[in-house]
Parts: sequence; C-alpha cells; structure tokens
Amino acid sequence: MSVNFKEDLAHMGRKLRIYIDKGRVASAAEVREEPMITNKPDVSLIKPLKKVSKFSGCFLAVDCSTRTLKRANNWGVYLMRAAYASVRGRDIDWSYKERLYTSIGDVHVRRSLLQDFRIEMESQIALEFLSSKVFNGCDVPEDVRRTYLLLDGGGYFGGERKFRVSLYEKCEKEGINLLAVSKNSPSLHDEMGRDFIATASAMSPYSIWVYHPIRKADIHKHLYGDIAAVKLCGEGHRVFRCDIMQYLTNHEIAELLSPLTYISEDPRCVGYPIALWLAHEFSAPSDAILLSYHDQVEEMLRDVGLLEALRREEICCSFADELHGIKHAFEWEWWGEQL
Repeated sequence: MSVNFKEDLAHMGRKLRIYIDKGRVASAAEVREEPMITNKPDVSLIKPLKKVSKFSGCFLAVDCSTRTLKRANNWGVYLMRAAYASVRGRDIDWSYKERLYTSIGDVHVRRSLLQDFRIEMESQIALEFLSSKVFNGCDVPEDVRRTYLLLDGGGYFGGERKFRVSLYEKCEKEGINLLAVSKNSPSLHDEMGRDFIATASAMSPYSIWVYHPIRKADIHKHLYGDIAAVKLCGEGHRVFRCDIMQYLTNHEIAELLSPLTYISEDPRCVGYPIALWLAHEFSAPSDAILLSYHDQVEEMLRDVGLLEALRREEICCSFADELHGIKHAFEWEWWGEQL
C-alpha cells in the first residue's frame, strides 16, 4: 500500500467521521457546465490532412478513471487512477498513479468535485512524466515539434475543472505539441442547435481533414487553445474536437495535425489516437483490484467505528443496484449517475 493511499484512507475516516457526527455541511461547490458554443459551419475552413505512414516522433497521452468503491445519497468513496501511455513507433511505455478520494455532498456536488480531482491528477502525471528520466533519457528528435502530448477533454487551463497552467507553460517552453482531444463534444452546436461536428462532417469534401477554427483561444475565459474538429482516419466515421494550444496556432495547422493520422488507424479505435486509447485502457483497474481496495476501505471504517452507520446509508440508495444484480458499486462499468 502506497504512502498516499494510507493518507487517503486516514483522510476518508476523518471526513466521514465529521459527516456522521455533524451531518452534511452545505457545499459551496457549484456545478458549472461548459458554455454552449454556436457557429454556422463554413466549408472554407475545412482543410485536408496528409496521410502519414511513418513517423519518428513521440506521442504521450494521459487519462484518468473514476470507480466507485462505496456510495450513499450524501457521500461516496472513489478510486482514481491516472495513467500515461507513451508511443514511439511500436514501442509503448506506460505507468499509473492511484488515489482514494472521499467526497461529501449530493450527486451533482460529488460529480463536480471528482472532475476537479481527476483533471488535477491528469495534470500531475503529465508533468511528472515530462520531468522524468524516462522522458528526458529518450532520444528526443532534434525537431521538438515531433513530440506530442494529448490530453483527454477540452483545452481549458487554470481554476476549477481545468488543467494546470504550469502544464501548458512547460509544453510551450519545451516546444511540445500540446493538444486536447475530447471523446464527446456536446457543447458544440451549429446555427440550428444541431451537433456542430456532425454538420461539418457532412459538409467535408475530404476523407481526412481539420476544421479550424471553430472558436479562437481566449485565455480570459480559460480557453488556452483554438477549438478545431479533426477526422484522422479515412475508413472510420469518428470526428473529434481537438483544441490546439495558442502557441501552436502560428504553424500550418494541417501540417501540425497530420502526424496524428499515423496513430489513428488501429482497429480497436479507428479514428481515435491509439495513445489516448491506451491511456484510457491503462487507467482501468481490474475488478480484483477494486474488490481489494473496497475491503481495505471497509476494514478501515470498521476500525474507526463508522462502518455500520455508513452501511445503513448505503442500503438506502442501493435498491436499484440490487434490481440490476449489482453487489458492489464498482460493478457499474463507469461512473455516471451511479455516483
């Protein structure tokens, strides 16, 4: 058991003790949704990408999973695993960090707090890797523009539910191509309120392409990159939002993004960069690991005399789980409404 995990267990005990003794304290955490972005698609902003079949650079990606160990209506205990994957040709390096996170509040407050913690972990593991001997000991190409860091999500930095500004600054200083690729982009709409990316995809005359910009960077609103859309595989149908950091926008955008086609044709994730897919896969703990952590949490709560009181609260919100044959909260595949 890591030192951090022992500290997290102790912190869990203290937070849940306050909850049991004093009840739930109203949280100041607000649920802020990403603002809707509405644009009329312009076909002149769609440019073709060049298919790249060989690339000597490095692609680094980070992602973080959230799995529920125990939950009730007013609290939850979660395992957070942040992972990185580094891809150089056929060589893959990866690692991960795990933390236990305890959150007090209703489902909306907990979701907000978990997003904060997840993005902070992703920022931290990316910064640690970029400063590590593993990264610095690699044969970094003379052309630093051959090194890419891919984040999962929008290119927002500084503040709640946003990546660390220090990560942006380090990548800018070292000439690393920092991009943020979202799995889903519900905030992007065309002028009729429809899905912007789907509309742009129907307009594109190319098999692989970039639409740039959908919106320009605005650091005053924490948006540190231009919002674009990319289709990276001709055989696939997937198109993704891709935020291109502001310090990169003076380059030829199609030239900058074309190397991503080299890592976006894997049959497991056609059209999605394989480095991000691997980071997502490596961030997923096995059910055996989750059960082990669940048992450690229960043992800790039993030792401090909280288990029975908390278990009564679990029972009050777990009937739907039982109807679905779920014994442990982590058996739901991913967190969502089951927070």
